[in-house]
Amino acid sequence: MSQSDAILARLMALHPKVIDLSLDRMHRLLAALGNPERRIPPVIHIAGTNGKGSTQAMIRAGLQAGGKRVHAYTSPHLAHFHERIRLAGDLISEDALAATLEECEVANDGQPITFFEITTAAAFLAFSRTAADYTLLEVGLGGRLDATNVVDHPALTVITPISIDHTQYLGNTLPLIAGEKAGIIKRQVPCIVGPQQDQALQVIEARAQGLSAPIVAHGQHWMIQRDRDGMVFQDDHGLWDLPMPNLIGDHQVQNAGTALAALRQLGATEAMALAAVTQAEWPARMQQLHRGPLVDLAGPEAQLWLDGGHNPAGGQAVAATLAAMPPRPTHLVCGMLNTKDITGYLRPLAEHAASLTAIDIPGEPNTLPARDTADAASQVGMATFTADDAAEAIRAIVAEAPAARILICGSLYLAGRVLRENG
Repeated sequence: MSQSDAILARLMALHPKVIDLSLDRMHRLLAALGNPERRIPPVIHIAGTNGKGSTQAMIRAGLQAGGKRVHAYTSPHLAHFHERIRLAGDLISEDALAATLEECEVANDGQPITFFEITTAAAFLAFSRTAADYTLLEVGLGGRLDATNVVDHPALTVITPISIDHTQYLGNTLPLIAGEKAGIIKRQVPCIVGPQQDQALQVIEARAQGLSAPIVAHGQHWMIQRDRDGMVFQDDHGLWDLPMPNLIGDHQVQNAGTALAALRQLGATEAMALAAVTQAEWPARMQQLHRGPLVDLAGPEAQLWLDGGHNPAGGQAVAATLAAMPPRPTHLVCGMLNTKDITGYLRPLAEHAASLTAIDIPGEPNTLPARDTADAASQVGMATFTADDAAEAIRAIVAEAPAARILICGSLYLAGRVLRENG
């Protein structure tokens, strides 16, 4: 166990709940640390239900192509906690992470604080000590009471598509959830708005109007559409004719549009726009694995894919991606958390899957039991099986279908385990 892992394990015990939405503990700790959030480079704050990470990755790729030094904060991590914090483009080092976490632990002095709150404070501390041009902050959950929402004057806010998710924390209707996401909008700070359902857009617009925050909304101020083998982005400043995103799936066209609208607001050139859509890296979003023990296990004829989408909108996006792929039998290996709408996630996938093999997420206390995942898949019409783990599932699939497309899906936590297992 590394030094940072040992500290992270201690921090997990500082609050009885994993999630307890409030800003009071965050403000207390940041004050004890000298308010590092006030000394970080200009912030681009990103909220939304789906597409936050992909949009952030594209904005980062575009800014870096323009010679900008960019901090980035995202969650959850897949293989290693260090993935959450990028300092001027590079993952935080083990020594810097351990020292920063320990400093926050000492400043907190054993008081109740959630894991996400204290690690977010550590990110702010690290960002405040490294020079950069921008800081990309991805909201953890919601927006209004999220630990990242302590920056009073960001340079820009961004809201990606909003759908129903995390209802136990954010409310069970789209307007309620949109109200939480719109909580990141700040007075007179421009807000880039990705494609939204009308109910969500109305809430965002009302919040922005109350704060005199200029809105730059999809369908009103910018648009993006496929055009032959590429796509066209257009706004009041003109048109960018670009290739399709290197991130796979039709939904990435809309994410690209949101990122491009943000970059345009920041004065990006067309060369930066091109880099945004061709150089972004965002693992476990319809990612094909090309090497590693699990790929070897699948054999030379099969394809192994990985996706961490986990709500109904994520299921719809994966289904649309599968529909556009060359014909090949697709077999799912699925593990979910017990807090997710598994039926809503699986329903759009049913017509594209030859089978689903359900597994538990290893080491995850909130995993949905494989039997429950299989039952949900059966209810939406899938042929279902269970296995002890991803490796056993892959072996069983290729024994029957050597040239299968195998998609491991259902949870970012499962995706992280698979990436670690696959080296």
